[in-house]
Amino acid sequence: MIDRTWLDAAKEDIPQWAASMPKDADGTTIDWDWVRSLDLAHGVGTIPESTPQSIHDALKADYATRERLESIIAQCNSAFMTDFDRFIGSYRLPRALAYANRRLNDNINTLLRLGEQQHLWVVSRERRGRATIAVLKPYSGSGPSNDDQGMLDLSGEAGGTSAGNTAAENSDVKFPTTVALDDVQDRTAAILDARAERRKAQRFQKRAGDAAMARANLSGATSPGGAALPGGAAASGNATGHHPKPDWRDAYLPGRDVDAVMGIDIETTGIDPARDYIIDVGFEFMNMASPRPAGEPETYAYEQGYYAAGDAYGQSRLAFGVPPENAALGNALIAKLTGIDVRGRSSEAGYRLFDEWPQAQAGLLARLTQQPYVAHNATFEHSWFMLNVAGYAESYRAGRITIIDTLPMSRQWDPGAVPTNEHPYGDNTLDAYAKRQGALDSAHNERHLGLEDSHIMLVAMKHHLAALKAQGKGPWGSTGRAGVGGKSCGRKR
Repeated sequence: MIDRTWLDAAKEDIPQWAASMPKDADGTTIDWDWVRSLDLAHGVGTIPESTPQSIHDALKADYATRERLESIIAQCNSAFMTDFDRFIGSYRLPRALAYANRRLNDNINTLLRLGEQQHLWVVSRERRGRATIAVLKPYSGSGPSNDDQGMLDLSGEAGGTSAGNTAAENSDVKFPTTVALDDVQDRTAAILDARAERRKAQRFQKRAGDAAMARANLSGATSPGGAALPGGAAASGNATGHHPKPDWRDAYLPGRDVDAVMGIDIETTGIDPARDYIIDVGFEFMNMASPRPAGEPETYAYEQGYYAAGDAYGQSRLAFGVPPENAALGNALIAKLTGIDVRGRSSEAGYRLFDEWPQAQAGLLARLTQQPYVAHNATFEHSWFMLNVAGYAESYRAGRITIIDTLPMSRQWDPGAVPTNEHPYGDNTLDAYAKRQGALDSAHNERHLGLEDSHIMLVAMKHHLAALKAQGKGPWGSTGRAGVGGKSCGRKR
């Protein structure tokens, strides 16, 4: 039996969050009483009657709820990490809100499909700005539609009879004359774009203020000549003729003393940790400098038979499921990319959900805190762990977690990562990086499974570090760092 009591217990943290986070990511004052009223354990979505107007109204209500929830979740990371006085003791409330939001998102997608089945609309998935959204278009199979008004004529009377039956004749549902579409469109892209524009304006305002202070020589007492670029003016000792500018990702670069690490990769049903599910986790250990521990098994059977374990040890593959509603929807993109068909991963088929499995979360957290963990584009894994792993956010803020990222290693130190028109910062995918570093041959591609991708990443990292050390570059260059490096809170660099 799944214990969901923690979801209600998470509401006990609302006073802490309310005192430190009065507004959400869009600058709207948060109604914490509304948050307290939500039934996080049993669902915050609307289950309608199977009539067109009820489906429309339920979708409209669910979209509104999702927008409110996600704007709160989006602000939680910043509020938690900048809570220097530690008024907020736990991150379980954002995890609880994300838990409820995932199920709400399933409900929204179920309503979208139900509307398609009843010919209320046609759904197309389109990239708009920073997001791929569901765009509803009038169903054209049952008479003319009024695109300008976003309304659909479902009466079956306009235009006379056709060679085929009308939607109303093909369904047991009695359709209304019209169903509005303009008020049930996904606003995610517009919200994210507006949020990004506000952040851009804030950064511009800050830079302008800093420049004004420098001109007035008010910063000269602490920074003669004006403030230096973050991380220094030079690139991070890259080993090639091109010189990428310093980047915020450079904080995740390894130091010259890095040794025992855990590589990890996760596969998910989408890219949003507040909407999607973790379905596959693979991790293994490897020492970058010292010998492989004695007594570890010499071989390991990866899915790809041509992978050799080499120096890797402690490999593990974990499979997780999705709720029945998500399984029923299917996910063709993820099935094609990873080979994992969520239709067979329902909790009803015996698969445990990661966000409902505290023992799995605790076991993973124990490993993440034992040594630095490595990921390719590690901010992705980090964002998922924040909203899925109990205790991760608290451990990260306390400085007990160190993160190393092979993406900036590729970008800053790999001679093959040269900018092109197609890749302005160089081709820094794991597939390209692993091939350049001899961890993956040109005849094969990244597998998109957690364990296999973790393996080629660690092999590439070890090869890369050995070459950099021999050349006196990268961590061993003039701008390299001592210690293990990586990103860790509360530790001076």
